[in-house]
Amino acid sequence: MADAHSLEMLIQSLKRLPGVGVKSAQRMAFHLLQHDREGALTLARALQAAASDVRHCERCHTFTEAQICATCLDPQRDHSKLCVVETPADQSALERTGAYRGLYFVLMGKLSPLDGVGPNDLGLKKLFERACDGVVQEVILATNFTAEGEATAHVISEALKARGLRLTRLARGVPAGSELEYVDLGTIAHALVDRR
Repeated sequence: MADAHSLEMLIQSLKRLPGVGVKSAQRMAFHLLQHDREGALTLARALQAAASDVRHCERCHTFTEAQICATCLDPQRDHSKLCVVETPADQSALERTGAYRGLYFVLMGKLSPLDGVGPNDLGLKKLFERACDGVVQEVILATNFTAEGEATAHVISEALKARGLRLTRLARGVPAGSELEYVDLGTIAHALVDRR
């Protein structure tokens, strides 16, 4: 294809999305240009607006267009509970359950020495200040159950133990509706250890 610089830039831009390879990026680009030009323009405007208007909440670090997000400002939330998550997507998943009514702190990542991500890169100092504000009584560690997520939870819990806060970790175990013979052995082992 001659003179397809804009198309190639679109494909390369779509490849930046997680889980999108060359073929998927090409399919998306061709679809938008061939069948949904208005959708392409709407997507471009939405990306432009989000990139310029969305920032981090000054209190919890999640995405918001305001200085402080609606969750942090909600007087109906339990301000004595602070749930630490890795990403805004994790926060959103917890919110969709409707089971948690406390506040959050979003790390925007996890400790990963191999990738050069240390405690200072996650803003742990800001988390510790927030957790020790005199209002927070319990810190719920809701990092993922990966090696990096576990290391992140461990570093946070060690730093906060001496501060007199109640520290809890999300439970893990056998998913509801599953059969034991199909559950991986690590999950079964953790379920036995954390049984109640």
